Amino acid sequence: MAVISYKCPNCDGELVFHPAAQKYKCEYCASAFSQQELAQMKPAAEEEERVPESQEMRGEEGVMYHCPSCGAEIVTDQTTAATFCYYCHNPVVLSGRVSGEFLPHKIIPFSIDKEQATEKFLQYAHSKKFVPRAFFNKQQIEKISGVYFPYWMADMDMKGLLQAEGKNIRVWRSGETEYTETKVYHVQRGGNIHLEDITKNALKKNSLKLAEGVLPYDVSKVQEFHMGYLSGFLAEKRDLERTDLQTEVTEDAKDFSVRLLRDTVDGYSHLNVRSCQLRTERENWDYMMLPVWTVTYKGRNGKMYYYSMNGQNGKVYGELPVDAAKVWILGTVIFVLVFLLGLLGGWML
Repeated sequence: MAVISYKCPNCDGELVFHPAAQKYKCEYCASAFSQQELAQMKPAAEEEERVPESQEMRGEEGVMYHCPSCGAEIVTDQTTAATFCYYCHNPVVLSGRVSGEFLPHKIIPFSIDKEQATEKFLQYAHSKKFVPRAFFNKQQIEKISGVYFPYWMADMDMKGLLQAEGKNIRVWRSGETEYTETKVYHVQRGGNIHLEDITKNALKKNSLKLAEGVLPYDVSKVQEFHMGYLSGFLAEKRDLERTDLQTEVTEDAKDFSVRLLRDTVDGYSHLNVRSCQLRTERENWDYMMLPVWTVTYKGRNGKMYYYSMNGQNGKVYGELPVDAAKVWILGTVIFVLVFLLGLLGGWML
């Protein structure tokens, strides 16, 4: 297992990917490098510590490595692919988690940096009237973390044949008699269907609502995967294979296809789909790393609240805590106002 720390060739400081500049920046000498420049300087930019198998402490609780910068122990769980040293705070990438069969095909780099994410997070929280004040303190806000989560993304080509029954109903009156005319038609639609970017969470421990609540991403911004993009962020490797998601993706593809074929039919007052035959002609799967900003908050009731933001476009998804005292105060104020208005109305009468 290689533990990688990306080093600045000018001063040997740590290189961190900056979303706003879309470059790697040195936190010490302020040098900046593009991905192409970093790839050309790879021998000077990477410092690896190869950890012998005997030093990897495997078990249900986690895996232990050593920081290549200060030598401190780094403890992670089985799916962590990038993290920070708890002592010197330097970013490290566990290359074995993103290589071989676990090498992602593509990545969408962060476009929103931590400062922007924090601002958007506060705007979102302030828009909710009953969020506890403790939710806004500095210590809480600093918990926001940029994480690359693993996803599977599928493209599919299908042939479809839809059979349906269409009806046109006409009602008219002649004198005192009402007439109804119903015309029934056999409707058939067929064609080639191309579906792109069916995206599914590939990490078991992820909250499915949070992981998929921030979708979709603009896949036109996708890049070939390089481990350097992970520097300065947290990252997780997949523990769900495409075979685990095949049935779900196929069902989604069928639902989309039926909807597309049905939407080509018009001119009927009623349409009832009888059957739809679909055959997959081609499918392509990509293992992707997508950027997500996350925050967790433990409420007074002990419940954990989770918040996530699309690291590319800022789309927010999450459940915020509610301060019961604020709700009670507002309810009391409304009750008093209604009561006083009632008394005033009675006095005026």
